[in-house]
Amino acid sequence: MKWVGIILAIIIAIGLFIFYGVLPQRFDANNNVVLPYEPYEVSDAARELHGTIPVADLHADTLLWKRNPAKRQSRGHTDLVRLREGGVALQVFTAVTKVPPDMNLDENASDKDSLTLLMVAQAWPPRTWGSIYERAAYQAERLQKLERNAPNEFVFARSAGDVQRALDEGKLAGVYGIEGAHPLEGDLDNIARLYDKGLRVMGLQHFFDNELGGSLHGQSGAGLTPFGKQAVDAAVRQGMIIDVAHSSEAVVRDVLARTEKPVIVSHTGLKGHCDTARNIPDDLMQAIADHGGLVGVGYWEAAACSTTPEGIAAQIVYAIDLLGLEHVALGSDYDGAVTTGFDASELPALTEALINAGLTEDQIRAVMGGNAVRFFLEHLPQ
Repeated sequence: MKWVGIILAIIIAIGLFIFYGVLPQRFDANNNVVLPYEPYEVSDAARELHGTIPVADLHADTLLWKRNPAKRQSRGHTDLVRLREGGVALQVFTAVTKVPPDMNLDENASDKDSLTLLMVAQAWPPRTWGSIYERAAYQAERLQKLERNAPNEFVFARSAGDVQRALDEGKLAGVYGIEGAHPLEGDLDNIARLYDKGLRVMGLQHFFDNELGGSLHGQSGAGLTPFGKQAVDAAVRQGMIIDVAHSSEAVVRDVLARTEKPVIVSHTGLKGHCDTARNIPDDLMQAIADHGGLVGVGYWEAAACSTTPEGIAAQIVYAIDLLGLEHVALGSDYDGAVTTGFDASELPALTEALINAGLTEDQIRAVMGGNAVRFFLEHLPQ
C-alpha cells in the first residue's frame, strides 16, 4: 500500500506539472504564432528612418498570458525587449476577459466562457475565476507590477502628461484598455472603479453581444442598449476613449450619433481592401474618420488578407486613400490569438515596406506612430 501511495502522489504531481506548467505555455505558443520567415531585408535608410519614429500600436493582448513581459520571451509577439527593439514608444495593452467557445467571426453566443480553465491553469487569483470585473482589475494590476519592476523602461500612462514624460525619458508608455465592456457587469459604478485602476480605453464589445449592445460577431446585430448609452456617456465623462473595434455596425452608428468625442477602431482591416466578416464597411470607417477618429490597421489574415509586411503596407496605403492620412495608425492585435508574419522586434520591416509602397517620410512617421501619439496626447486626461 505504501508504494501505491507513492505512485499515486507521483502521478498527481506529474498531472499538476502538466496542467500548471506545460499546458498554459503550449496553449499560448499555439495561439500566438509568428510564421517562419527568412530574415527581412531592411535598408540602412529604412532603419535610420525607423529609429527616429516613436512607434505606437493601438492593441495588444499580452496581459492575458502567463509571461513576464519585462523579459524576452520565446513565444508570442511582444515583451518589453522586443517592443524596444521595434522602436515602440506607446503601446495599448488590452484586457481580454471573456471568450466564447468555438469563437468565430460570424456568430457567437454570449452565455458561455472558455477562459476560466486557462485562468485556473495560469494560477490567476481565485477572485478572477468567476468575476469578469476582477479579470479586468487583475490585468490592470499586472501593468502596475510591470511599472514597479521596470521603472527605467516602462510608464503606466494614465494621462497625456504620462505619455509625454515617457517619450521625453525614452521609456515605453503603456495605456490600459479593455476588449469589451462586459467587466462592467451591468454596474455603471464599475466605470469609475476601473478608471481608478488605470483604464483609459474602453472597447464596447468583443466576440459576443453584451449588456451594452451587439457585437459584429454576435447574434443580434443590435445597437446600443439603454445601459450601453448610459455607459458610453459615463465613460466619456470620465475621460475614457471609446473603442468600437468589435462593435456591430448599429452600435458604431449609435456611438457616433451620441458623442462628439472621436472614437478609435483599435485593430481592424478595411473591408474594401480585405472583404471578410472581421471588417466593417468602408462608409462606416469614413464616418469614424469624419468624426475625428483613428483606425488601427491589423497584421493578421482576417483583417488584412495578408500577414507580410508588404501586405500590411498595401492595406495602410488603402486606408490613407480612403480615410485621410491623419486617421490611420497601427493596430497589431499582437498576442491576441492571431498568426502574424513578424513580431514587435521586426517592425523596421514594415517601415521598409511602406517606403517601397511609395509613402513619403512624413506619411510613414504619421502612420507608424505620429497620429496615435497625437491622438492620445489630445484625448487622454490632461
